[in-house]
Amino acid sequence: MTLHYDVDAVVLDIEGTTSSTGFVVDVLYPYSRSRFAALLTERSGDPEVARAMAQVRAEIGEPDADAARVEKALNTWLDEDRKATPLKTLQGVIWSEGFARGDLVSHFYDDVVPELRAWHSAGLRLYVYSSGSVAAQRAWFTNSPQGDLTSLLSGLYDTENAGPKQEAESYHRIASASGIAPDRLLFLSDRPGELDAARAAGWHTVGIRRPGEPYFQQGVGDHAQAGTFDEITVTRSTT
Repeated sequence: MTLHYDVDAVVLDIEGTTSSTGFVVDVLYPYSRSRFAALLTERSGDPEVARAMAQVRAEIGEPDADAARVEKALNTWLDEDRKATPLKTLQGVIWSEGFARGDLVSHFYDDVVPELRAWHSAGLRLYVYSSGSVAAQRAWFTNSPQGDLTSLLSGLYDTENAGPKQEAESYHRIASASGIAPDRLLFLSDRPGELDAARAAGWHTVGIRRPGEPYFQQGVGDHAQAGTFDEITVTRSTT
């Protein structure tokens, strides 16, 4: 069954929605883990790195923690798949550079990019809201197997500029920043807690359920669901 929505914009989760969680966990996580030490010791004076390190120290309650202790905390959070903002910031720095060097190429499910292009051509605005940092999101969409996709996007949101993904207030912030009424926004995600928060903010929601993804068995609660993007028809009213 095809789902139909008349909205002005679609907001996209990445992991489990546009792209494989397995790719992130099996390729990107080890890549960042192997490079944390060098980043923290060699570039601790970079403003973005220094700010993230200070956030780690604050979160673990150790204001004098050295680079090795910060690295240990990051690796612990990585093992827990914790969506900690400083972890995502530092991963974003490492991944952006890895993509730029050609070490990394991002992953998209086959049904995703054709629909994004079609929705964009139809006049819909596309946004990303991911727990990965804005820098990581930009690198991800710039370095896809289908080439640079950033021209399709109107904005990028993460847990720093929007807030936690399972809180309705974060979705209110995105609606306000985009200038689009909540009932004209459609959110696609595989995580029921995120879908619940978006719906509580007045958004339309569709749960994406892909076999093999972590949340496939759990399902998406009472949200509408689709297995692929081409099961969703999105149009923009001209009135």
